[in-house]
Amino acid sequence: MLIALTSALLICFFSLMIIVGWRCKKHATDVNGFVLGGRNVGPWLTAFAFGTSYFSAVIFVGYAGQFGWNFGLASTWVGLGNAFIGSLLAWEILGRRTRIMTRHLDTKTMPDFFEKRFGSKGLKIAASVIVFIFMIPYTASLYNGLSSLFNIVFSVPYWVVIVIMAVLTAVYVIFGGYMATAINDFIQGIIMLVGIIAVILATIASRGGLQEAVAKLSEKSATMPSGETLNGAFASFFGPDPLALLFVVLLTSLGTWGLPQMVGKFYSIKNEDSIKKGTIISTFFAIVVAGGCYFLGGFGRLFADSSALKWQDAEKTKPFFDSIVPAMLSELPEVIIAIVIVLVLAASMSTLSSLVLTSSSTLTLDVIAPASKNMNDRKKVGIMRLFIIFFVAISAVLAVLKDSLNITFIAQMMGVSWGAMAGAFLAPFLYGLYSKKISGKAVAASFTFATVMTVMQLLVSFKVLSFDPNTVIGYIFKSSINSGVVSMVGGLILVPIVSLLTKKPEAAKVDAMFACYDQKVMTEVKMRERLEEK
Repeated sequence: MLIALTSALLICFFSLMIIVGWRCKKHATDVNGFVLGGRNVGPWLTAFAFGTSYFSAVIFVGYAGQFGWNFGLASTWVGLGNAFIGSLLAWEILGRRTRIMTRHLDTKTMPDFFEKRFGSKGLKIAASVIVFIFMIPYTASLYNGLSSLFNIVFSVPYWVVIVIMAVLTAVYVIFGGYMATAINDFIQGIIMLVGIIAVILATIASRGGLQEAVAKLSEKSATMPSGETLNGAFASFFGPDPLALLFVVLLTSLGTWGLPQMVGKFYSIKNEDSIKKGTIISTFFAIVVAGGCYFLGGFGRLFADSSALKWQDAEKTKPFFDSIVPAMLSELPEVIIAIVIVLVLAASMSTLSSLVLTSSSTLTLDVIAPASKNMNDRKKVGIMRLFIIFFVAISAVLAVLKDSLNITFIAQMMGVSWGAMAGAFLAPFLYGLYSKKISGKAVAASFTFATVMTVMQLLVSFKVLSFDPNTVIGYIFKSSINSGVVSMVGGLILVPIVSLLTKKPEAAKVDAMFACYDQKVMTEVKMRERLEEK
């Protein structure tokens, strides 16, 4: 029964994705349409595209399980941070100015923005290299957790799941470009909303309801950073390690401000009214999906006795984090499990489509096209479609290798990639929208600082370098989460300081760029309003 129900839902889901991609071919005939949907995408599609690109299966399966296990119900703060910092503030602070400035400069990618805003081809090339290097392992990490979930229903090799997901995602993105991605993201977002609510209600009910589940969780003891054992920490307001929780909130929330695939959604939105509506929609979506995921994960320790939970040690003190949420779901009704399978695939495919479209457009428009003097829109779109196949294939191969050869490092690369790109781009992009005094050398300093931090984190992860964990630098490089936050915050401090110490940009050129914010927008008055005025 479960196999038949899940298979039916998946066939319907996959068919709908392909139909949307095929129907959107007419919107993907030129670069502007293929990459940005003609810069005419409404608030609902943009808001859902933003949210579904934000929250993948890594969030639902990996992070929800990991942070829920480590912080208990306090992990809900991560979801709320994603909603109010990563969504609400991102839309409020970046949305309008990004849309206006990128249209004024006619930029289609983040590297292109850095070149035209700061007058440097070197910055565009550097940004393109950073995107290329760190986007690939990011896409590979999106498949994490799918194996554990599919094993609940299907007895098929993991590589089959990866190939099906990769091929279907590539097909609809190649057909319809950004518009197909946005429409499918909307459909996938609806599935995620319904699925998250259903899973939360069913999971809590399986442990006697909310009040009893919280009471049981409060009985679990936690070892504090000081070594002290404390009962009730996993049901407390800030959990057993508030500082570590803060770093997680900052990386996963503030990081969206500097990620190309997230900021790019503001390039395509139709008008300022759409931004206002999109802000509300996106925030609501994040509260339900992110808040719900981490809230659900907070009850993970109540399922420590589940036979589906896998452990890293014989003493059963540390589980495999990707197995926590599947263990929670294994006891639920069949219809809920079937919905969850579709939910996780939807979350993964939406994020994968956004990442490969961003990677292919960046490489084509910022690296390949400038090297060719006679490349028309048709050729550019054709090359982007080829690179979509390339990036999807590479991500699938890496995911299969990670699973078959047990290369755990790939599973950790989402945090490393997130920190590298957000650390490099957040400060220059934010200040570039608001300040006329930021210099190109300050942008280069931010790129360099984030890259150095990332390389050091990789060396620590590979145990080439080591630091005393009791020192500040040891705590910074304790995880990619900590070093990523330091990269972002460091960039916000470094960019204005370097700008003060280096040559100022040419005032006339910068004034001309910022004049776009002062332009008046003319709107048509409806006929009834005209009659009322008379």
